[in-house]
Amino acid sequence: MSTNNIGPKRLVVGAHYGLKEWIIQRITAVVMVVFTIVLLVAYLISGGASYEAWAGLFSNQLMKLLTFLTFLSLFYHAWIGIRDIWMDYIKPVGIRLTLQTLTVLWLVACAAYAAEILWKV
Repeated sequence: MSTNNIGPKRLVVGAHYGLKEWIIQRITAVVMVVFTIVLLVAYLISGGASYEAWAGLFSNQLMKLLTFLTFLSLFYHAWIGIRDIWMDYIKPVGIRLTLQTLTVLWLVACAAYAAEILWKV
């Protein structure tokens, strides 16, 4: 009996591949939009962009946490996009793995630097 690869009894491999990443990118985008709106409202309420106003805004631990959450969302959002670019356009596995590793290291370093900056203020 031959295998039938057409119709409802076919073997489906990789179904819904990428759906989780698509949803995560939408969630991280919403987090970034909400943060942008919060920042815009804070700017409009404070009436200016002086150093004192921004330092006062970021002296609040909740604002630091929200900002860091936004940075983490940005970095994860970027990881999904860059990873997909590497997977689509870099065919040699060794080069692709190297680029993915360098990308992860760069994004983790950026997250550490963002945390350092936020909690120095």
